[in-house]
Amino acid sequence: MAKNEKVIKYRRPKNFNIGVIIFTIIIIYVIFNIISYFSSSSIAEYEVQQGTIATNYVYKGFVLRDEQVRYSSTDGYLNYYVKNGGRVAYNDIICSVDLQGNISSQIAESSKEDIALSKSDLKEISEEIDGFSTSYGGSDFSNVYTFKNDLSSKLTQTLNSNALSQLSSQVTEAVNNNTFIKVCSEAPGIVAYYVDGYEGTTWENFKSEYLSSLEYSKTNLDSRDQIQSNAPLYKLITDEEWSIVIAISPELAEKYAEDSYIKIRFCKDDYITNAAISIDKKDGQYYMILTLKKAMIRYFNERYLDIELVISEDTGLKIPNSAITTKEFFAVPKEYFTSGSDSSDRGIILKDLKDAEGDPSFINPTIYYETETAYFIDSESVSSGDIIIAPDSQSTYTIGTDIEELQGVYNINKGYAVFKQINIMYQNEEYAIVEMKTAYGLALYDHIALEGSKVQENQFTTK
Repeated sequence: MAKNEKVIKYRRPKNFNIGVIIFTIIIIYVIFNIISYFSSSSIAEYEVQQGTIATNYVYKGFVLRDEQVRYSSTDGYLNYYVKNGGRVAYNDIICSVDLQGNISSQIAESSKEDIALSKSDLKEISEEIDGFSTSYGGSDFSNVYTFKNDLSSKLTQTLNSNALSQLSSQVTEAVNNNTFIKVCSEAPGIVAYYVDGYEGTTWENFKSEYLSSLEYSKTNLDSRDQIQSNAPLYKLITDEEWSIVIAISPELAEKYAEDSYIKIRFCKDDYITNAAISIDKKDGQYYMILTLKKAMIRYFNERYLDIELVISEDTGLKIPNSAITTKEFFAVPKEYFTSGSDSSDRGIILKDLKDAEGDPSFINPTIYYETETAYFIDSESVSSGDIIIAPDSQSTYTIGTDIEELQGVYNINKGYAVFKQINIMYQNEEYAIVEMKTAYGLALYDHIALEGSKVQENQFTTK
């Protein structure tokens, strides 16, 4: 029997190695990212935050108060019993004048002894030290000496008051002999131990030169041991209502002519409050008179105060000025926009200029901004000279007829630059406050290019 030598070649079935396919895709992806990385620019970014920029003006103000100076009726040795800035009621003893000096010397000797301070006195002194320690800054070193002198005077006056009560019998005898005069307050008020010559100043006799503090000086009264007849003893501030006068521009005077109140900040300690205002004019200069019924005790020792008018506080999205740039857009009338058959997105009908018989095409350009009459689009989908057709008529419009420039920033959330229009509410030298929740604008925590002028639309970015 003959052997069958016919051989049929066996074809192996094609097997797809899924591992190779996945590896190939990964390689392609890595190569794409490497190319993208080296072809894109490294762009510094900024995260959009909500912020406020206050439009404020700082003025030097002149203080007006109801101040009464009390003078000595005789020569003698002087002792004080009320601290500077202390409140007194009617007929409270403020100081004494000892004609012979006997009682005054005994008060001085008693003050040197170990006299225990009351708990209230110790608490008050401790609070003053804590308050100064908390508010002290390195630039305020000169205030240490002022605080030291004030504290020393307060302590001396407290000790004098205690000593006076212990010498009641000697004091009574000296008073009866008219050799010891107790000086008591003639009205309730706040005691101040300085004079500066402006105690009788009111708005009616105010002069423009009073606003200059270059030659200002004041005389402290509580550092003296002796006093001459007709010399000032102390000053009593008898009204909690006080005023600050500042010189302002005609524009500001016109702006606030009808207003009753304004927010102010005291630059000395950052105290903020509202003040009643009135506008007046003297010798061609406009003035604003700020009237307050509180906080006078904080500044009883000051004749001049730096005041900041908090005129407006614009709140919105805070962005650096360096991020702001401009871009030109085609402003297309709204009547040429319509919705597509399978989409609610607004688009335009583009006429084919190469084929007069061809059907127009519908495109959806990106809208960057809108006004009452137009939508703003760029050259990504259309070009200058393209013809579009109105949806409800055969009227046409040529792209590029109206070109407008918008201010905005480049949003880089998705790794490439997208222009976002902004509405600037306020701007200073470094930052701008832009309107929030605009239809085509920025949102809180968006990432934008820090240098807007160096970025182009759709430019890839690397972080």
